[in-house]
Amino acid sequence: METRELAYFVAVAEELHFGRAAQRLGIAQPPLSRAIRQLERRLGVTLLERTSRSVELTAAGEVLLREGRAALDAVAAASRRARRAGQAEPRLVLVTKSGAAGDLLPGMLAAYATDPDAVAVDVQLCGIGEQERLLRDGRADVALLHLPFDDPTGLDAEELLVEGQVAVLPVGHRLAGLRSLRMADLTGEPFPRWPAPDAGRKDSDSGAEAGTEVRDSAQLMQLIALGRVVAVLPESCRTHLRRDLVAVPVVDAPLVTTVIAWPPQTRSRAIAALVRAATTSTATAVDAQTVPAAG
Repeated sequence: METRELAYFVAVAEELHFGRAAQRLGIAQPPLSRAIRQLERRLGVTLLERTSRSVELTAAGEVLLREGRAALDAVAAASRRARRAGQAEPRLVLVTKSGAAGDLLPGMLAAYATDPDAVAVDVQLCGIGEQERLLRDGRADVALLHLPFDDPTGLDAEELLVEGQVAVLPVGHRLAGLRSLRMADLTGEPFPRWPAPDAGRKDSDSGAEAGTEVRDSAQLMQLIALGRVVAVLPESCRTHLRRDLVAVPVVDAPLVTTVIAWPPQTRSRAIAALVRAATTSTATAVDAQTVPAAG
């Protein structure tokens, strides 16, 4: 199977219309129809049920659409990584959510710079939920992900940090003066609506209806300060919290695990060195925080 005919099939399967798919691909409709028929003959199955009025996927077509998207994504990712690896001066691209891991990155990068296998690192700050996609599609080599919000399935990963969560509230909020609270205390509060695939969900713990869609941390903090939403976030967000916001520990919120993730079966010495630096520097920082001061 060629990637070209796989791309043709995915276009038709997504559009469910040969004319629109041909326009999307920039080709005429007859050669597109012939390519799909040839693909069906090669596979020995019917992928699309065609009538004069509609095009529908068969069970085999649904499987090929799912697997075909993944295959095309993998080819595109391989191309991007190969081009980056072939640069005269090799570099790594590390992505992390804007406003996250602010305390981890300086120590991680400083430790990495001392490794003989280190190369230059471009740190890219992205919107909420984008770092996983950038890693999977080959635009990044390494990502800092936060479980259970991000999905590391199919990636290699090492755990860096486990922390509790806090409710971030405006200073005048009814709960702002508490020493701690429970998720039930936030019932009825407006929660942000995260970008797809979580868009439109209800907060499973509070039961509150998700409200304003939030794309990045700066927007989120502004909305909280305006009293439009409240949010439950990893405890490390306290480090750079605005003066008009407070963070109250949520004792029954799920723990958040920060991991460093990279594509599976990677043989890059530079990536291996960065993972070593991340795990070592984070462990050292955590130990320093838990050891009582002398005297």
